[in-house]
Amino acid sequence: MTPAPDLRRELGDWRLWTVRAVVVLLSAAAGLTIVGFSWLAEAAYDRFSALRTLAPWSPLVVTPAVTAAIVWCTRRFAPGAAGSGIPQVIATLDTRVGDAERGLFVSFRLSVAKMLLTAGGLLGGLSLGREGPSVQIAAGIVLQARRFMPAGAGVGLHGLLVAGGAAGIAAAFNTPLGGVMFAIEELARAPEQRSSGLLIAGIVLAGLVAVSAHGNGAYFGVIHAPAPGLGLLLPGLLVAVLAGLGGGLFSRLMIASLSGGPTERLGRWRARRPVLFAAACGLGVALIGMASGGAVFGSGYASTRHMVEGSAAMPFAYAPFKFLATWLTTWSGVPAGIFAPSLAIGAAFGNDVALLLYGSQVPALIALGMVGFLAAATQAPLTAFIIVMEMVDGHAMVLSLMACALIAFAVARLISPPLYPTLATFQLARIPAPVPSAQAD
Repeated sequence: MTPAPDLRRELGDWRLWTVRAVVVLLSAAAGLTIVGFSWLAEAAYDRFSALRTLAPWSPLVVTPAVTAAIVWCTRRFAPGAAGSGIPQVIATLDTRVGDAERGLFVSFRLSVAKMLLTAGGLLGGLSLGREGPSVQIAAGIVLQARRFMPAGAGVGLHGLLVAGGAAGIAAAFNTPLGGVMFAIEELARAPEQRSSGLLIAGIVLAGLVAVSAHGNGAYFGVIHAPAPGLGLLLPGLLVAVLAGLGGGLFSRLMIASLSGGPTERLGRWRARRPVLFAAACGLGVALIGMASGGAVFGSGYASTRHMVEGSAAMPFAYAPFKFLATWLTTWSGVPAGIFAPSLAIGAAFGNDVALLLYGSQVPALIALGMVGFLAAATQAPLTAFIIVMEMVDGHAMVLSLMACALIAFAVARLISPPLYPTLATFQLARIPAPVPSAQAD
């Protein structure tokens, strides 16, 4: 029996197999790059922690100086690396962005700069995450596939950007499914049907590369929560509403700050003296960090893991302190993500509600706080749900997590427009205006 004509055509089409090989290889390369970026970021923060152990007052000098230096380097050498990185990828997907403008938002050079500058922020103890930056980094790497693809390839620019950005989330969180959902929820506007299977395979492969490097454990550890009962209904609803209010306020404050400033005077100062303004923000982070006993420095990974595992108690003021430190870090203009800090703030919300009002169901309320605040801040409830779901031991809380994410998302939408699409419009404003053609006399 001879193969069907379509099968023979597919098996014999070298262009098709070249495209598949290039996408798969660069997705794996993106995953490996994010693994290396994770190691670099953790090593940088370890240096900051070691210095703070030797000289507890050092953040008062180091954090403002590093913040100012990073903002100067970013503005001088890589303006497109500032901020999270997710708005840049969304902006690149806009139809108004052509080949000439694409390098403003996503490129291999920006990927390298993003890794170094984000790690530099952790070297200064700033409150930032590496997951948002991972999206821009991985997108810049996977986008290089265009150089090696034959003419008429079935995978377009849109597909490569979506696959690269989602691969960054998958590798950063060790959650391939979370990367796929992020692609659908945040990036994909008009999915490429012809190559969707290949792109999803690339996203999953990047996540598997990270899993093979870090192990199959959850990013923040495992939440051992009992099966929820009616006793969780009222505290869970309270956490969902509080997380929605907090996340919506956080998103609105971020948009207001990055669009000019909560006040006109501060906005003018940030525009005229960006390096000095960054130093002041760094000093604010240092003061908050010292007031919290060092708990708010860095991404919040250690604090969140302690709460998830129940191995240490966080101060009651940790949530507002982490909120302020993350806002000041982002407002300063450094490359910085908010995923990990948002999960830390949400975990603290759940922990505080459990300990202050109920005294029980602590693991469950921590999980609900994490999914609620992340869903509210990013307005990506399904991505938040999947990321946190993979941390929960067993499936008893799946419906509770989903309900909390949707409630928090609904509350946040009443307070703030979507964070990343709004910030993407600010990125599009960086495109130079067309030069008017000279008029003949």
